[in-house]
Amino acid sequence: MKLVTYLHHQISNLGIVSNDIVYNLNSINTRIPNSLLRVLQDDGEMMALIREIEQDLITGKIKSEGVAYSDCYGSFQAPIPFPTSCRDGYAFRQHVVSARRNRGVPMIPEFDQYPIFYFTNHQAIQGPGEVWCMPDHFQKLDFELEIAMVVGKKGRNIKAAEADAYIAGYVIMNDMSARTLQMEEMLLNLGPAKGKDFSTVIGPMFVTPDELVEYKVAPKENHVGNAYNLSMKCWVNEVLVSEGNVSDMDWTFAEILERCAYGVDIFPGDVIGSGTVGTGCFLELNGTGLLNDKGFKPQWLQPDDIVKMEITGLGKLVNTIKKEATDFSILALKKR
Repeated sequence: MKLVTYLHHQISNLGIVSNDIVYNLNSINTRIPNSLLRVLQDDGEMMALIREIEQDLITGKIKSEGVAYSDCYGSFQAPIPFPTSCRDGYAFRQHVVSARRNRGVPMIPEFDQYPIFYFTNHQAIQGPGEVWCMPDHFQKLDFELEIAMVVGKKGRNIKAAEADAYIAGYVIMNDMSARTLQMEEMLLNLGPAKGKDFSTVIGPMFVTPDELVEYKVAPKENHVGNAYNLSMKCWVNEVLVSEGNVSDMDWTFAEILERCAYGVDIFPGDVIGSGTVGTGCFLELNGTGLLNDKGFKPQWLQPDDIVKMEITGLGKLVNTIKKEATDFSILALKKR
């Protein structure tokens, strides 16, 4: 299934996408809440009901008026606007190798020993549309091309071999990053935090795993869990700047979820990102460019830039970067 959350008359609605048409689920069956989070929290009953509706729409058993996906896109919110939590992983070895090489430091062996993650601001989740940033965010403002999973049921101490059963679906993720803020605070060995907490973009659709079965491939050697051959691309102002594949993940979502759930509960609606794909941010691209050409001109996101991300089967996530009209500066508050 492909589900979206969209605004209509300033009210959030949950819709299902069928043949590029968006149908309001609550209008078809009033038992279905206008919230994907509430659907996921209902122990599978609502998801099963939505699957029945999907089949009835396909066969014509249900006749319902929908809206073309392209016409509805401008009203899309994040599929889960306020998830229960949001973590981000570090699953792509290529990105880590390149970023460390560009800084002149060797690859860290711990990467291959266990998957890691950090918590980011689950109250700053956004969907397609405008992303408003403070002036200091534009001190090396960056995108990060990722895929994220959404937890579908509560669990604790889950083994990787069983963890895929806890994954309800997938979304595109753009882990927005203010690199100057991020690098300054990480000098204190804490974070990332302030350089990340202003916006994480997910969407445009929530896509269930059954939609991606045809793309399944074997995980990397000595790893466990589902892997998918899904192309990942990012354009900035229609220029292709990043290209990778979900199958390049060294740590699978099952393995990341195993670590997340160790000694703690995970909940329906938790969002967990993959980390940045290789070439998936300006920080890496700029570092590689400068390493190969001392005359290379680094690029960072600017006001009114349009960032478009696409992952096979998950749609296209489009955002316009906007600058807040203020001179307030957190960088200026530093004690000298």
